[in-house]
Amino acid sequence: MPVTHDLYQDLKLSKEEIQQKRTKDPLLDSLINKYSQADAEVLKAESAQSDAPSDEALKKLKEKRLQVKDKIVQQLQTRS
Repeated sequence: MPVTHDLYQDLKLSKEEIQQKRTKDPLLDSLINKYSQADAEVLKAESAQSDAPSDEALKKLKEKRLQVKDKIVQQLQTRS
């Protein structure tokens, strides 16, 4: 069953705080957009029934999403 990851909860920041930071930091904005795309790819792969990806392909998608999230955390730390 596909599960959406709440980036804001993971970052322990409100949506408003993130929005404010995004407007001041184009790189952070770009990373959050990439995260949303990566999360959507994972959800699509998890919900695919007839054309389900292999476990390895799904693992790679999840790793990609995690790498983007790590970059977001790094960017937030450098901007603090």
